[in-house]
This record gives sequence, C-alpha cells and structure tokens, in this order.
Amino acid sequence: MAKKKKEKEETEEKEEKKGGKLKWIIIIFVLLGLLGGGGFFAYKKFFAPKKKEEVQQQTEEAQQPEEKKTDDKQAEQQVGPTEIYTLPTLIVNLADPLGRRYLKISMDVELQNKKVVAELEKKLPQIKDSLIMLLTSKTFSDISTIEGKLELKNEIIARLTQILGKGKVLQVYFTEFVVQ
Repeated sequence: MAKKKKEKEETEEKEEKKGGKLKWIIIIFVLLGLLGGGGFFAYKKFFAPKKKEEVQQQTEEAQQPEEKKTDDKQAEQQVGPTEIYTLPTLIVNLADPLGRRYLKISMDVELQNKKVVAELEKKLPQIKDSLIMLLTSKTFSDISTIEGKLELKNEIIARLTQILGKGKVLQVYFTEFVVQ
C-alpha cells in the first residue's frame, strides 16, 4: 500500500510539473503569435512598399490641382520666353539594403524667367540639399521604371516649387540618369 501511495504521489507531481510546463509553453506561443501579428501589421501599414496603383492615384490627386494652376499661369506667362537652367550633376548613394548602388543624375530646369534664374542661383545650396535628401531616400526599384522616373520628376518639381515659389518652376528634364 505504501508503494502505491508513493507511486500515486510521484505521478501526481509529474502531472503537475507537466501541466506547469505546458502552461508556460502555451503562454510563450500566444505571446509570439501576438508579437508576430503586431509586427506584420506594422510592416504592412508603415514599411511595405505601396502598390503602383495606390502611388499613381496619390500622385494624380496631388497633380490635378497643381496642373490646373500651372496651366493658368503658363497661359499668363506666355508673354516672355522661359529660361532653362542646368543644375550641377549629383552623384548619390541609393537607399538599397547593401548600399552598393548609386545614382548619377543631371537635370535641366525650365523656369518662368530670368528673375527666377537669379533666385535659383542664390538658393542653390538649399536646392542641392533638398534634392540630395530626396534622391538618397529612393531605392533602385523606386526609380527603375518609367512610372518611377515620372514620379521622381514630380517630386523634384514639388521640392523646387517649395523653395522658389509656385508657378516659377515649369518643368524638369533629366539630361543624364545613370544607376549602377
């Protein structure tokens, strides 16, 4: 009888230990599941690259009011000839994971008139800084397609317009675009 009591006590202790271990294993798996789900949500919401359709819709929405204003101002500005200004060539590292790709880009900017050219020359350090910050935030996949290059042009025009003022920057032309 004593042996049976000891065996019962030992089996009960083993079951309690197993139950305790099982409880901890379940808690760990639940926590890992919650962390994984939260991480996946954060990736999709904040870090995942946007689909081309979403990007196109956003750029189209942003461009529509600007295009109408630009067309109106261009009609008013047709009195005098526009000016083309060549920005200095920029060589920047792209934001690729290994950082081994770089972009060499040369641009010509079509401006409203000679006064705007003088203003651009005064603000050239600000413009170069803004463009370098923009270009270094891009990855190869962002600028490898035609849509990506057009989006980049629109972003450059937006940055120049922020610095120089509305209606002064008419167009940006890429004269050299090398990614390596």
